[in-house]
Amino acid sequence: MTTAENIFKEAQSLNPSEKARLIDQLLSSLDKPDQEIDKLWAKEAEERIDAYDKGKLKAISLEEVLNKYK
Repeated sequence: MTTAENIFKEAQSLNPSEKARLIDQLLSSLDKPDQEIDKLWAKEAEERIDAYDKGKLKAISLEEVLNKYK
């Protein structure tokens, strides 16, 4: 049996709140900051703001977006 299988077998005996806490901790451990991705998103955001300010990009109200998915 692999280590992961052993851990899973042990985790099955936890109560629901302990399982939820373990899941949260495992998922959080996967969320590592990536400076390159952060830079790309910052650049994208700045470009979108500039396009909006120059009238090249239209804004849509939240109400319009929500109505689209009703």
